[in-house]
Amino acid sequence: MVTTQAVNVGVDVSKDALDVHVHETGESFRVACDAEGLAQLIERLATLKPRAVALEASGGYEAFAAAELSAAGLPVVVLNPAQVRAFADALGQRAKTDPIDAAVIAHFIAAIAPEIRPLKDEETALLASLMARRRQIIAMITAEQQRERMAPPKVRKSIARLLKALRRELESLDGDIDQAVRTSPVWRINEDLMASVPGVGATIARTILAELPEIGTLDRREIAALAGLAPFTRQSGRWKGKSQIGGGRAEVRAALFMGAMVAARHNPALKAFRDKLVAQGKPKLVALIAVARKLLTILNAIVRDQQPWRAPQTA
Repeated sequence: MVTTQAVNVGVDVSKDALDVHVHETGESFRVACDAEGLAQLIERLATLKPRAVALEASGGYEAFAAAELSAAGLPVVVLNPAQVRAFADALGQRAKTDPIDAAVIAHFIAAIAPEIRPLKDEETALLASLMARRRQIIAMITAEQQRERMAPPKVRKSIARLLKALRRELESLDGDIDQAVRTSPVWRINEDLMASVPGVGATIARTILAELPEIGTLDRREIAALAGLAPFTRQSGRWKGKSQIGGGRAEVRAALFMGAMVAARHNPALKAFRDKLVAQGKPKLVALIAVARKLLTILNAIVRDQQPWRAPQTA
């Protein structure tokens, strides 16, 4: 079907199939979630020239489909499933099947018109996968260390062997990550620039490179929103609740919190900023969030200007 109308396409991804719905025409169809099915989908969507093709983040199943559609030049956006579910609830749509989900996704992007951002390229996606695996290994090491404290002697031997293997795997993984960063001139330069800020080490810099490739290309409000560090107001009539943060990219936010805790002790400028907020009566957690947001603003400016950290001059 060919149409001159700008259309919005929702795709519900499962392990074996892709359910597709075109909001403006009501057309629905299904293709296999494999290379052949994606080729068919790309061919059909090419005739529609959609304004947006949206998929929900679904535990990794969407990654292959999103990459293939994006590589074909289609405007792809990956949505937060919680937002789509809330939209369905607002519509009173309680039934839930794959075709219905595809229709809700298409309706959502037609109503919200989210900004289409370029997806990660292959190298950035690889670095993101390596960093995610590193976090998994560290979580396993931490869990085994906790078990070791309470385990009887014979069990501790087993835990010790596993810990040794996990640490060896972590060392190997760090080597792969280092090679990935060092073989990319742009990444190497940007890592060194970000690591020039006291409180930011290689792990934080590489997490940002992998999970926030927009660093240096957006303004401070936009980059804070992507990381989930932009506060949103809760107010109704005379009632005013506390501002909160949320959403965004959790891995980036977690890395920035770690950097903020270090910077609040060892970076003179950010320490002074944090101490000023606390002296004004701000809760320590609120001050830490503010430090994390300011740290991200600094990193964004450093990458944008390609200039290393310079401590502010004091009077």
